[in-house]
Amino acid sequence: MRQARPYSGMFCGGVSARTGPHALPLARIKKIMKRSAGEGGGARMISGEAPVVFSKACELFIAEITRRAWAATLEGKRRTVHKEDVATAVHNTDLFDFLVDVVTADDAPAAAGGHDE
Repeated sequence: MRQARPYSGMFCGGVSARTGPHALPLARIKKIMKRSAGEGGGARMISGEAPVVFSKACELFIAEITRRAWAATLEGKRRTVHKEDVATAVHNTDLFDFLVDVVTADDAPAAAGGHDE
């Protein structure tokens, strides 16, 4: 039986980081990593642990942006998250400035306010 890696404690379930349950498909993450590694040939070899770490990072990112979009939803006195709520979360948080170009200005009518962080 394989020994659990030292960092595998951050994942729930599973014997090791490689065999544990993941919310995102590791094969898809690995494919994106290979394709996104750059135009200079890209990364041909990716260790088995790298997609696991990216999977966890994606889960944390999704959880954070969802939490902030939910706060925008509650401010609008609604119970359903809309794309405008996600856009407001992006526009109001310095941490998500890299997404400002992806989210159009008309998606965030309340984005005229300040940044949270």
